[in-house]
Amino acid sequence: MAKLLCVYCGSSTKLEARYYAAAEAVGKSMVANGWGLVYGGGNVGMMGSLAQAVKESGGRVVGVIPTFMRERELAYESADELIAVDSMRDRKRIMEERAQAFLALPGGIGTLEELAEIMTLRYINRVDKPVVVYNQDGYYDDLLRFFERMTRERFKSEGLHALFSVAGRLEEVWPLLHDPEPFTADPIWLEGP
Repeated sequence: MAKLLCVYCGSSTKLEARYYAAAEAVGKSMVANGWGLVYGGGNVGMMGSLAQAVKESGGRVVGVIPTFMRERELAYESADELIAVDSMRDRKRIMEERAQAFLALPGGIGTLEELAEIMTLRYINRVDKPVVVYNQDGYYDDLLRFFERMTRERFKSEGLHALFSVAGRLEEVWPLLHDPEPFTADPIWLEGP
């Protein structure tokens, strides 16, 4: 069975066509590189384009969606496995548990929140899986500058930058997932619970 890549991305239906095309390209490339998909279970926006491309390319799709979204007919019912959960927190937890790695495509505040949470879990030594930000067309440039300021002003240590890798082009994603940058949590977080 293919490894599962958790992909965070936008669900908006009002984006420029290049974002849906990029999500479709990611889905096809995932399967070609031996990855299945675990994601938020949606059938619209970049989420829908991604899931359909993985499925049409012969890859495995695992969707995790809150019941209230499924009731609004926003679920990708063609997923190989569609898990209905009670809350957004349950959704993130299951995706985190099922994935072997994480990839953030362009998205809104939900994507940003998911990315920040997985980075935080990695920082406090609760997740040890690679995280890659796909900076399509410089979408995340401002966020990356904010992270630089965060470390420059000492809100976070320089270790923040080792929590994730950045890919500017799709072909750069796969080596970063297969051979991620090493990360060691700050000493305060290295002890067990």
